[in-house]
Amino acid sequence: MPEDELETSELKEKLEQSIEGAVEAAEHRGRWIVYLSFTTAVIAVLAAISALESGTYSNEALLEKNEALLAQTKASDQWAYYQAKSVKGTIYATQAAAVEASNPELASTAKREASRYAAEEEEISKAAKEFEKEVKEDSERSGQSMEHHHRFAYAVTMFQIS
Repeated sequence: MPEDELETSELKEKLEQSIEGAVEAAEHRGRWIVYLSFTTAVIAVLAAISALESGTYSNEALLEKNEALLAQTKASDQWAYYQAKSVKGTIYATQAAAVEASNPELASTAKREASRYAAEEEEISKAAKEFEKEVKEDSERSGQSMEHHHRFAYAVTMFQIS
């Protein structure tokens, strides 16, 4: 019977070792699951933030492009206005040249009007150039926003893959 006791105590020892190993393994697996869950949550949060930023930059790029189009329209309007003033000034200058010998008073009035239109052309030209500058700036900002959008879109993709 002493052999039976020896075997039983060895079995008890092995059983206790197995139980301890199983408990340690379970604890290790439990920690791994917690780490996995936490990592998944962090990646999901980063993906959501990246998606939000991507959308924000995309909207900003569209807004800037709309502003550029508005400024382009205003510049075109100013150039059309400039052209109309230029045509009127040319008509008055031509009229002044045509009647200078026969009607000096009318020629003088026509020259004044031609000069007035020429002065207005300068102001209109400056305004049109200012709008064109605004178009360029808005388009550049739109391009920069789209670059940021693309970076965040790639980030979203990478977070979703991970």
